[in-house]
Amino acid sequence: MRHFAPLIILIRAAALALPLWLAACGASPAPQFFGAERHDITLEGYRFAVLQKGSYAEVIRLGYLSMAQRKAVPALMVEAAERTTGCRVMGPAQGRMRSPSLPGDTGEARFELDC
Repeated sequence: MRHFAPLIILIRAAALALPLWLAACGASPAPQFFGAERHDITLEGYRFAVLQKGSYAEVIRLGYLSMAQRKAVPALMVEAAERTTGCRVMGPAQGRMRSPSLPGDTGEARFELDC
């Protein structure tokens, strides 16, 4: 059993490191936004990843927020999309670019842009 001790230590270290490594990956785009240009922005202390593909943007809020902290997020998502892309948000994306999230989701939103 003693000769397995280094292997057990290695497995435990990997199990502890894996969640940290996955958390460091950050936001991943939806399949419709693969190959999109990514912009990162912080507004009023909230961090967002904005992925632009043509006349559409996907905005992903990064980090954990309590329910009380989420109230300001929808308006900040619009602002994040407009500031990083230089385009005006026309409204929620429709069709195949539409977000599958529930209305009012503060984790992810997709917008149609007027560039």
